[in-house]
Amino acid sequence: MPDYKEMYLAMCRASEEALNTLIAAQQKCEEMYLASDEDKETE
Repeated sequence: MPDYKEMYLAMCRASEEALNTLIAAQQKCEEMYLASDEDKETE
């Protein structure tokens, strides 16, 4: 019989990892955007 609990936990871990990856990418893009605004202000 399949171990449904382990399958569920594997999906939860993968979902959390995917969300963390997306959040990190968004934060990096926000930092890049803010840095480009700072560069424009100093010109």
